[in-house]
Amino acid sequence: MMPLQDRPARHGRDVFFIEGEGVVGQPADAADGLSARAGITARSGVALRAAPTFRFARVGPKGKKLPDAILRKVARAMTRGAQRDDNIPAGFTYLGQFVDHDLTFDKTPVAFGDRVSPAELVQGRSPTLDLDSLYGAGPLDPVSSEFYQADKARLKVGKTTQSGPDKARVGFDVPRVGGTTGTAAAGRKANIPDLRNDENLAVAQHHAAMIRFHNRVVGALGAGVPPAERFEKARRRVVLHYQWMLKTDYLPRICDSAVVTDVFTNGRKVVEPGADPFSMPRMPVEFSIGAFRIGHSMVRELYARNAVFPSGAGALELLFTFSGTSGNLGGDPTLPSNWIADWRRLYRFAQINRPDLKPPRGEFNVARRIDTRLVDPLSVLPIGSFGGVPADEGTMRTNLAFRNPVRAGMVKLASGQQMAALLRSSGVPVTTLTKAQLRDGSGGADLSDLSAAQLDVFPADTPLWFYCLREAELNGGELTGVGARIVVETIHRAMEASVHSIVRSPEFRPNPGAVDGRFRMTDLLVFAFEDKENLLAPLGN
Repeated sequence: MMPLQDRPARHGRDVFFIEGEGVVGQPADAADGLSARAGITARSGVALRAAPTFRFARVGPKGKKLPDAILRKVARAMTRGAQRDDNIPAGFTYLGQFVDHDLTFDKTPVAFGDRVSPAELVQGRSPTLDLDSLYGAGPLDPVSSEFYQADKARLKVGKTTQSGPDKARVGFDVPRVGGTTGTAAAGRKANIPDLRNDENLAVAQHHAAMIRFHNRVVGALGAGVPPAERFEKARRRVVLHYQWMLKTDYLPRICDSAVVTDVFTNGRKVVEPGADPFSMPRMPVEFSIGAFRIGHSMVRELYARNAVFPSGAGALELLFTFSGTSGNLGGDPTLPSNWIADWRRLYRFAQINRPDLKPPRGEFNVARRIDTRLVDPLSVLPIGSFGGVPADEGTMRTNLAFRNPVRAGMVKLASGQQMAALLRSSGVPVTTLTKAQLRDGSGGADLSDLSAAQLDVFPADTPLWFYCLREAELNGGELTGVGARIVVETIHRAMEASVHSIVRSPEFRPNPGAVDGRFRMTDLLVFAFEDKENLLAPLGN
């Protein structure tokens, strides 16, 4: 088996195994050499047909790939101009990335050796919300055991590196292979099941917070729970509370709440409606490559990180620098202690009646509005974040607004119009956006650089990702219509099929929160950090 520290980790994949179709996204199908740049060859494609890296499914019809010339102009338009703030706390941007990694976690490299049977391959896919990206295959698995402490119940924690007067602290970084003693780049790599969760500092800090949450739940178990049962009992509590938080706090912030209520009350219409709740769900490519990439538009270019890096001093580029996958932790073996998150600057604790947990005036970070604009730094992604090579630097291949629709074209993803038609035929009352709405939007990307001919083509077969962003833009920054339906139904199905499921356990109610029946992300953080301001904001004001 490939050693953990040598396993590749890339945020985006360029080849997809779609059930009933095999591997799609071969170099011949890819625009601008994205697949070739990722080192994918026809020969490796043959191997992937026998051993796919992750199984996807197609919910909608096949679409068509738009010309590169159009996609280049649209990408430039999406990464040009000022972005608008929303009222969504900025932490939810990176919570969404954590959720995405949980949904598309391939635990086969973690749980199994080089000889993997077809049955094990299917079992190794995890399009569920069981926090496999946190737990791997559990403490008893020979490989995953490296993520756990000696008691086989608690997860390992990381320790920061002292930076100036800011002392080293335990539990504020993800655990790393080399710990605080290593200096080589390999030693900086995270010792966690999914290395994508160390792609940037913000998602890595969410992973570290989830480790804390799990360990606190283990500690809260009664003395009567036998040691051999402590992990599974804690995991069940953690997963159910995590799902409750996503249903009641995360989804209603990014999606039309009426859609959330309808799906969780009346069921799904397009994503495996009527499926056996205990069967392994399929991951819709329309979700993974299209609708759920809305978080890209929520990213800020500057953050008020903490008391050391306030008022926008935490540049987006530095969130990549201070991670093990995309950067080098600033040259330190673990996260420098002066980059620890101040959670008060990322989530509103006043919303759970904790006005005492508020940042200094003017220091709170809100997400950018969900619309068709991305901050300019996303036009020049670090090549480490997508598995690129030095030749990619300075080219359109580093522009996220170009990569997303190119990837969609590689798999012939349905257009927004095709998905709207599918939803209507399934009994979902959605309205297809008009050409004028797609062309003009509402304060989003300005498509005036497109020629008249291109402006006929693009709004007729609009890439699903752009279409969902334009829907949200026209809805004040909240997913609606096609986008909301795909996101909520996919997450509902992932919860339903999880080993521990709030969908299959309607009697469940959360209990670590201060208020019965309420469990938001802020409740999770308060519990994880022992309700102490000096842990939620260890660097002070």
